[in-house]
Amino acid sequence: MKPSRSARRAPATPALQVLHLADIAHVVHEFAHDPSSALPYGLEAAEALGADPARVFKTLVTVVDEALVVAIVPVTARLDLKALAATVHGRRASLADAALAERATGYVTGGISPFGQRRRLRTVIDEHALDHETIWVSAGRRGLEVEIATTAVIAVTEAISARLTRES
Repeated sequence: MKPSRSARRAPATPALQVLHLADIAHVVHEFAHDPSSALPYGLEAAEALGADPARVFKTLVTVVDEALVVAIVPVTARLDLKALAATVHGRRASLADAALAERATGYVTGGISPFGQRRRLRTVIDEHALDHETIWVSAGRRGLEVEIATTAVIAVTEAISARLTRES
């Protein structure tokens, strides 16, 4: 599905504002988030929207040697923290505490978008994203996803790509 320009109404989140102001083609998809769902947020989104889970990516805030780094990885995979640390020439990586991630990005856990974060954080995207013309990422709140060209995600976030996931 080709993304289209979304400009009819005011963007609902800082993430969508960034895409709107940069005139980046994207498609917004909304679903009713179920707080009682046993599924992780990204898998819930894929299921609710009928999206291929291999094209739905989660935005994880990590700490690499005391610096915050964003990792964008498929919702079907686990982040390899050692690979992330090596990619950014660090020694040790861990997932950031949820409160720290929320303060740094301005978004709530489960709705953290790679776009429009309160502080621009260094970003690394898993190389599996390059297998797809478009991917789905959070649009800045639970229940809101944006489908966007992978190249646009990389350009807007100034991300580097690397293998960040473990083989199953």
